[in-house]
Amino acid sequence: MEAMRNSWTDDRLDDFARHVDRRFDEVDRRFDEVDRRFDEVNGRLDRLEDRIEAGFAKVDTRIDALHHAMNRSIIQVGLMLMVTLALGFLGLILH
Repeated sequence: MEAMRNSWTDDRLDDFARHVDRRFDEVDRRFDEVDRRFDEVNGRLDRLEDRIEAGFAKVDTRIDALHHAMNRSIIQVGLMLMVTLALGFLGLILH
């Protein structure tokens, strides 16, 4: 046990400290790489979100156009039915 304590000299402790520093530098480098990759993924997600929003905007535009067309058709059919009924009653009255 005493022999092990004597073997930890200041030089060995300095070497150990440098080794630990190198290992943490490597960990920092790897985290920097992970951060860079997350930035890339965030950029991709932002572009995907823009595409999705543009697609929904197109769908909304089509639905609005369809809604207006249906409303116009319903009004036209209603008017035609009223005119047909009015002409039918007028025909019965004048007959």
